[in-house]
Amino acid sequence: MSGNVEGRKLRVLFLCTGNSCRSQMAEGWTRHLKGDEIEAFSAGVETHGMNPSAVKVMAEAGVDISGRRSKNVAEFADEKFDVVVTVCDNARESCPVFTGGCRMVHAGFEDPPRLAAEVAESGGSEEEQLDCYRRVRDEIKRFVEGLPESLELIDTGH
Repeated sequence: MSGNVEGRKLRVLFLCTGNSCRSQMAEGWTRHLKGDEIEAFSAGVETHGMNPSAVKVMAEAGVDISGRRSKNVAEFADEKFDVVVTVCDNARESCPVFTGGCRMVHAGFEDPPRLAAEVAESGGSEEEQLDCYRRVRDEIKRFVEGLPESLELIDTGH
């Protein structure tokens, strides 16, 4: 899959449950690493606000997502996308139907807030909790580095 579709950037929407963490990281990385060939957006099937830990670990990696806001997928109802990438199982299961030949793909990543809560419950430090976010951040970065070609290798699951 080429980064340009009919002479324009590939339009990709990253979709998650609350558009607070994983989808925001994916949009941030895509804008940062692939902005010359991919127009990235993110949304949630709900809105949970921006996750401060996600903002923090992205800033550590040199990507500022602090000015972003949590958006509901309904805001994009009239938009045309080439690809919608669900980054969590809940979004995959409750993803609305997009018209216009949009390709749906799933690239699931673990939920950093859930992982961090488990670390906290077992007595882990704030730094150890942030490590959960860092690990998922880095996994998402590796995924984005393979775009757009890697989208051809992913099973649509729909």
